[in-house]
Amino acid sequence: MINGLAGNIVAWRLNKRVMMVRVFSRMLSAALMAGCVVALAGCAGSVAPEIKRLPERVELSGRFYKGVANQSGPQVLASMLSQQNIVITPGLLDKPLHLPGAEAQLQQNMVNLAREYGMVVYPLDATLPALLTQVAAGYPVMVRFTEGSAMWAEPRYAILTGYNRQKQTVLLRAGMSQRTLMSFGSFESAFKDAGGWAVLIQNPTQIPAQVDQQRWLKAANDLAQAGQEPAAAKAKKALAAQ
Repeated sequence: MINGLAGNIVAWRLNKRVMMVRVFSRMLSAALMAGCVVALAGCAGSVAPEIKRLPERVELSGRFYKGVANQSGPQVLASMLSQQNIVITPGLLDKPLHLPGAEAQLQQNMVNLAREYGMVVYPLDATLPALLTQVAAGYPVMVRFTEGSAMWAEPRYAILTGYNRQKQTVLLRAGMSQRTLMSFGSFESAFKDAGGWAVLIQNPTQIPAQVDQQRWLKAANDLAQAGQEPAAAKAKKALAAQ
């Protein structure tokens, strides 16, 4: 009888330990789940206040020339000019951009060439809110970003044409793709890694959203120095009319 009692005590203690382990496991699982929820909420709430004030989702339309990655400069510039009703193709830009051969000067040459077509080249701040503010206003943004991996990466040009605030993604037209999706974080990293360069290529009468007046006037003066005085005068008049 004593042996039977001892056996019952041992069994009771084992059952108690098993129950305690189960309770502890459930508490740990609940804590982990709560931590995940908090973490996800933190990610969802990490969007900048300026972006939260924008429409939830924007996707712009417009002409886009597809091309291989190493032709992204002429391809994107031709697309931007075409959206300003300029009849052009990427192949027609190779010679004025001095390609091949002047790849190191491509960025500045594209800016100069856009001005020769009478466009205002308006630089933007290197922040995601600044870029998305223009997209929300209906203006595609020409950007430079790093494409590739840790082992191999190169700068590319693309057109930022949309975003989804809830999903925290941006929409790029780049290379052979008209709809390249990137997370806010990945895009910001690739964008800043390539120097944080972004511009609007605007008709002189298209005033950017939340325009910096001094920046616009400087862009208009640069346009005048490129031999486009009438277009520069239109740009200044449009700003004064605001």
